[in-house]
Amino acid sequence: MAWRGCRTGALRAANTRYGSTVKIGFALPVSGSWATPDTMVHVASRAEDLGYDSLWTFQRLLSDVEGRWGETYSSVQDPLVTLAYVAAVTRRIRLGVAVINVPFVTPTLLAKQTSTLDILSGGRLDLGLGLGWADEEYAASGVTKMRVGRRAEEFISTLRTLWTDDVVEHDGEFYHIPRTRAAPKPVQKPHPPIILGGTAPVALRRAGRMTDGWVSSSRADLNAIGDSVEVVRQAAAAAGRDPAGLRFVCRGSVKVRDGVGSSRPLLTGTLSQIRADFGTLAAQGITEVFVDLNFDPEIGSPDADPAESRRRADAALDALAP
Repeated sequence: MAWRGCRTGALRAANTRYGSTVKIGFALPVSGSWATPDTMVHVASRAEDLGYDSLWTFQRLLSDVEGRWGETYSSVQDPLVTLAYVAAVTRRIRLGVAVINVPFVTPTLLAKQTSTLDILSGGRLDLGLGLGWADEEYAASGVTKMRVGRRAEEFISTLRTLWTDDVVEHDGEFYHIPRTRAAPKPVQKPHPPIILGGTAPVALRRAGRMTDGWVSSSRADLNAIGDSVEVVRQAAAAAGRDPAGLRFVCRGSVKVRDGVGSSRPLLTGTLSQIRADFGTLAAQGITEVFVDLNFDPEIGSPDADPAESRRRADAALDALAP
């Protein structure tokens, strides 16, 4: 089903099928000048007090010299360390990363890090995994893009083994673990939810076959995001899994602007317009949206005024709260 330019009737039909509400999360300040310890704690605490469902981070190892990747990627804090930091000042809100790129870490290392974070947070971790796209980060991590899809599938399987099996032993194409034990285990049973990123049909089908859901990228076409949801759902059904049990998470690259007109992109406009857009995303099968101001160049840039960015974040937190 194509969602570009969808009409009211199509949205009503989709609302009947999927439901009309979404869980709302908020991205922590991890990019640019506002990504300070004080502002991280401030945003995390206010989001929890206001009833948000989740807090989110993302991974970027490097940035390009020419600035072609955009200001958001020029200075990014580590996602898992950031989540561990705010875990200590929150109690209820879930902690998500969207995403860790699997070629850049080993499943053994990530199993240890995420088990520890799940324990420290009392079982609140949601782990997003992806493949990455930057050639420079692949080179710096000592890996290639050859057979990267197969690597991801073995990574997921191995990670689950490390999280759940008392005795671990694995001899695969990409990873080898001698007969050992991996402890401690995560709090969540059988393990923290795995949510897969990716935009290509093969990646979407992998999410439906293997994981607990799918998370969109910052550049997703939100008017057509329902197409991706359907690919994931169909792959889950073909694998004998219940699509209704999957999570569909939208990274909401929110840009608060006045006077953008009726042809505005979804999640760009006034705060009231952006709040109304959540229903449009729910109509396409999205179950969760997290508001991410890091991708607004007026906020997630090293040159932005951190005090103004925090003020604007407070306004968004208040206006978009569940």
